[in-house]
Amino acid sequence: MPALVDKEKCIGCTRCVQVCPVDAITMNGDKALVDPEICIECGACIAECPVEAIAFADEE
Repeated sequence: MPALVDKEKCIGCTRCVQVCPVDAITMNGDKALVDPEICIECGACIAECPVEAIAFADEE
């Protein structure tokens, strides 16, 4: 399951974008957006998010 961003929690800090090893995360306005076609489910973005706005889809 690819990582998903909780838009309510995302603060737009871009830390997830910076740590993604495959550039699967972009900013859509001031919120992060994960491309499930590119995401390799490494969890780097989840560990980096300071507000816990990112989780694997099966963990929600």
